[in-house]
Amino acid sequence: MRSEPVLPLQTAPIGGYAMSYTEYGSGAPLVLVHGSLSDCRYWKSQMAPLGRSFRVLAVCLRRYWPETWDGAGDGFSVEQHASDVLEFIDTVAGGPAHLVGHSRGGRVALEAALQQPDALRSLTLADPGLPLPGKDDLRGGFRQRALELIRQGETEAGLALFVDTVTGPDTWQRMVPWFKEMVRDNVGTLFGQAVETPEALTPRQIASLKLPTLLIGGALSPAPYPAVLDALSQWLPQAHRVTITGSSHGMNLGNPRAFNGAIAEFIGS
Repeated sequence: MRSEPVLPLQTAPIGGYAMSYTEYGSGAPLVLVHGSLSDCRYWKSQMAPLGRSFRVLAVCLRRYWPETWDGAGDGFSVEQHASDVLEFIDTVAGGPAHLVGHSRGGRVALEAALQQPDALRSLTLADPGLPLPGKDDLRGGFRQRALELIRQGETEAGLALFVDTVTGPDTWQRMVPWFKEMVRDNVGTLFGQAVETPEALTPRQIASLKLPTLLIGGALSPAPYPAVLDALSQWLPQAHRVTITGSSHGMNLGNPRAFNGAIAEFIGS
C-alpha cells in the first residue's frame, strides 16, 4: 500500500489573510474544503488519487491550522469562509473549479455556490452540516458542551465529545495519531463555532442551484446527516447521491477508494 505524499504547505493572500493550502496534480481545478476541527491534512487520502486527473487544492480555512487561534477577533463564519473560498478559486485556482465540501465545509461550499455559481464547475457535498428549516438539532448543544470541557482543562474529553457526536461512539478513542494531532491543532476554532448561528437555507434557495451536484453520505453516519441528504435530494432532484458503504461521517478516510471513485466518476461523467 502506497503512503500519501508529503505536500508542502503553500500560502496565498486571500481577503487580507494568508490562507494556507496544499496542491497536487494538474488539470481542471478541484478545491477541497474541510469541516470542523480539521484542515487541509484531512484530505491526505484524496490528494494523490484525485491528483491523477485533476489539479487538487486543499485549503485551510481562516482561523484554522497552521494559525493558532484563541477565539479573539472576527473572521470565523460560514459567510467569511465562503467568501475566502471564492476568492481562492479566482486567484489561485485561476477560474471555475469543482468544489467539494465535507461536514461544516459542506455548508461553506453550499454558501459559496449560492453566492457565485458561475465560479464553480460542479458541487460535491459530503455529509454537509446543514440546519434544516423547522427542525431542531437533537444533539443538545454538543459544541458548547465540548467547549466548556475544554475551558475547564479537559481537552481530551471535550474533543472526544465533539468527534463521537458527529461520527459515532468511541470514534475518538479509535482515531489514529495524525488525526488526533490535527484535531488538537484546531481546538481553538471551537470558540468560533460554538457561537456561530448560520441561518437555515430554504428549499427555494437551494433549489435555485443549477450546478451539477453530487451528494455523498456515509452508510453509518449518525443523525442528522442522513436526513440532511434526504432533504437535499428532494430539493435538488437532479442531484446524484452516493452512499459510502462501511463508513460513517469520515467516509473519505474510512473508505477513500469508494469516496475518490465517486467524485472522479461524477466529475468525469
